[in-house]
Amino acid sequence: MTEEISAKRLKVSPPVIGTHNGHFHADEALAVYLLRLLPTYSPSQLVRTRDPSLLSTCHTVVDVGGEYSPANNRYDHHQRTFTSTFPNRSTKLSSAGLVYLHFGKPIIAQLTKLPEDSIEVSVIWEKMYADFIEALDAHDNGISAYDTEALKTAGVKKRFSDHGINLGSLVGDLNANWDEPEQDPHKLQEAEDARFLEASTLMGTTFVRKLEYYHRAWLPARSVVHNAFAARKQYDPRGRIMVFEQSVPWKDHLYSLEASDPQDDKVAYVLYPEGPHEGAKWRIQAVSVTKDSFESRKPLPDAWRGVRDEKLDEVSGIEGCVFVHASGFIGGNKSWEGVKRMAEKSLEM
Repeated sequence: MTEEISAKRLKVSPPVIGTHNGHFHADEALAVYLLRLLPTYSPSQLVRTRDPSLLSTCHTVVDVGGEYSPANNRYDHHQRTFTSTFPNRSTKLSSAGLVYLHFGKPIIAQLTKLPEDSIEVSVIWEKMYADFIEALDAHDNGISAYDTEALKTAGVKKRFSDHGINLGSLVGDLNANWDEPEQDPHKLQEAEDARFLEASTLMGTTFVRKLEYYHRAWLPARSVVHNAFAARKQYDPRGRIMVFEQSVPWKDHLYSLEASDPQDDKVAYVLYPEGPHEGAKWRIQAVSVTKDSFESRKPLPDAWRGVRDEKLDEVSGIEGCVFVHASGFIGGNKSWEGVKRMAEKSLEM
C-alpha cells in the first residue's frame, strides 16, 4: 500500500498497522505477522511509509516513528534512549521482540487454546523468545552472539562463513536488487510491498511451526524426560545412562534438570527405540557438551566409529550392533540388551 493512501481511508476499522517502507528486515516482517495472528488485527490493512502524517493515522506502528509507547500502540526501538529487554535477558529488543513482549502470551493462547494465564503459556513464551525471537532482536540491533574482543584476544577464528543461510539473510534476499530497472514509483512501491508480505509470511509461518513444535512435542516431553532422569540410576549407579521407552525431544529438559543439581554426574548416553513397534532397533546417543555443541561429553569408543554390522560386533564384542557414526555421537543395536551393553562398555573405556 503506497503513501498516497489518504488519511481518511486509514482511519477506518479494523485497526491499521503501520511500518516503514524501503529496505525491510526480519524483525518488522515478523512483528506485522504476529499482530495479524490476533483476532483484533487479522483483517488489518498495512501501511508502509515513513510519512509522520500517515503514521499518525495508524492504530499501531512498528519499527518506525521514534516512539515506544504501548499505551499509544507505538513499538519502535531505534531511538537513542531505548534500552528495553525481555525479562531476564540482556539483548535489546527489536520491533519483533517488542510486539512479542506485549502480545506474545495472547498469541500463544490463541494458537494453542491454552489459558493465557497458564504456566504452560508462560513456559512457551519464554522458550520461544530464547530460541527464536532473541536472535532476531540481536541481529537487527547489531549484537554479536559472542564477545568479539574475547574471541580476538584468544585468537579464535571461524572455520567457515555462516552468514549465507539464516532467516535474516533469507528476508534480506527478498529486497530489490540495487540494479533493478527503473519503473513507475507506484508500481515500484506495489512490488516492494508484495515482497514485504512474502517476507512476513516466511517469518510468520516459521514462528507458527516452532510454536506448534514447542506446544505439541517439546512441552509434553518435559514430564517424560523428568521421569527418565529420575530413573537413570537403575541403569548406572552414577546415573550416566538415561533410557526412554520412545524417542522424545530430551536435550533442553535434560540440561535444565542437570543444572538444578550440578554436583551429580552428568548423563553420558541416552538410549531410546527407533520406533514404537515391537522389535524396533535401539539407538545410543552421546550427550553433547552443550545443547548447541557438536562435541560429545563421552563419544562412543574410537575403535567402533565408522564400523557396521558383523564387523562392529567383532570389534566391540557385543552382539546385534548396527552402526556407530564416524564421529562417535550416535550408534545402534538390534536389541535393548545390546544397546544397553554398548552404553555400559563405553563407560568402561
